[in-house]
Amino acid sequence: MEEALWKDRLLSVIIPCYNEEKLILDLVMSVLASPVPNKEIIVIDDGSTDGTVHILREAVESLVTKVVYCQENRGKGAAIRRGIAEASGDVIIIQDADFEYSPDFYPQVVEPVLRGQAEACYGSRFAKTRWIKGAYVCNIFANWFLTWLSNCFTGYQLTDMETCFKAVRRDILQSLTLEQERFGIEPEITAKLAKAGCHIVEVPIDYAPRCKSSGKKIGFKDGLQAIACIWKYR
Repeated sequence: MEEALWKDRLLSVIIPCYNEEKLILDLVMSVLASPVPNKEIIVIDDGSTDGTVHILREAVESLVTKVVYCQENRGKGAAIRRGIAEASGDVIIIQDADFEYSPDFYPQVVEPVLRGQAEACYGSRFAKTRWIKGAYVCNIFANWFLTWLSNCFTGYQLTDMETCFKAVRRDILQSLTLEQERFGIEPEITAKLAKAGCHIVEVPIDYAPRCKSSGKKIGFKDGLQAIACIWKYR
């Protein structure tokens, strides 16, 4: 980590969560322990119906900058949009609550933006390899196809458009008019960064996929929605 880059710089970590009672506290502790010196942590609870809200109130609120409680489950995109509106840092990074992405990679993902190399940096699960141990073959293929389709319209040469780990300059991200409520937020952000003339770079990251039985929420319908969003925002 280049410590000089972080002087007087603030990272906004947005954590959208829904029914993550088993992981949310451990995730927040991991974010707090990440090597980034200056960060605000904004948790957006998207209408959880399990014990997540109780854990947030009893254990997490005192550890983070802000917790926002949504009364109904609207989707990941809606939670991310709320988090973007609440952020005040120089750079925003999105951290899914499912622990598939490690906060240890924040410096690698954020520092290209701090250096001015690009307006956004994506942590790519596929920059080093096309195969991820433990991931479903259908998910790998779907990600490859959606990334390829997105690249066709944006002109980017990304390897992982669907990654959660997107670090973007806050002023730019807040200037985008985002609409998507669910997982369509990923191609929408990418398409609108392209239309704004933003440069995106990628860095390789590690990835620990989880399965449906462990709480993974994205499904086939979300893939179809992503295709529709790529076409809509082309």
